[in-house]
Amino acid sequence: AIKSPNEQKAMRMVGSICDVVHYQFSQFLRPGLTENEVTAYGMEQLYNIPGMENVEDVIVSSGPNAWPNWRNHGDRIIRPGELVIIDLAALTWNGFKSCVYRTYCVGGKPTDEHKQYYDLALKWLNDSIEATRPGVTTADIAGVWPSAKEIWGYDEEDEAAANLWGHGLGLAQYDIPVISRIWSLDHPVEIQPGMVFALETQHGKLHEFGVRLEEMLIVNDTGIEMISTPAPEIIAVG
Repeated sequence: AIKSPNEQKAMRMVGSICDVVHYQFSQFLRPGLTENEVTAYGMEQLYNIPGMENVEDVIVSSGPNAWPNWRNHGDRIIRPGELVIIDLAALTWNGFKSCVYRTYCVGGKPTDEHKQYYDLALKWLNDSIEATRPGVTTADIAGVWPSAKEIWGYDEEDEAAANLWGHGLGLAQYDIPVISRIWSLDHPVEIQPGMVFALETQHGKLHEFGVRLEEMLIVNDTGIEMISTPAPEIIAVG
């Protein structure tokens, strides 16, 4: 899980690729496209990048498909004013993998309700980023997140397994450390310099809309280095 300096350089490149392709999505997205068309566009952009070996997933979920997040794409047509979540999941550049979610509002401006949900998910994400530094544990990071029962009314944390969590990145899409209230609170792992991982949060209104945020970072000797560019608000496009 601890990456060498050269591996860290590769992961910075992966983060930059994600930034660029998400920008390309912001120029392409518009009402009337299907989720499949958006995924196909993303695949085309990624496979035109030198060194791109494989792309496991370009997840595009719009409107009610975003909550619960089914982590897929289909023939659903994106309507004006809808939220769309897109994940560049496991693009593989020279062997190294990614995971960066963004939330878009297509053909309109996000509503106050959209913003409220996004701002809460952003707070959860920022709290976990601020808690990350060498010497703390995965329990310290997961502990800043609210419980599944507190937010969604679930009886078990497992029911919200992917809503608030983090995972290592590198040659594997899901590497150590794993950061989750399900596991980390009872089985803490120390955060060490050289670790590279993603932190992600999501929230939504059942069968109406969802928001999801995710950032990639490197742990260094004094704190962290963000290798994806954070999105402080829903990205209005189209």
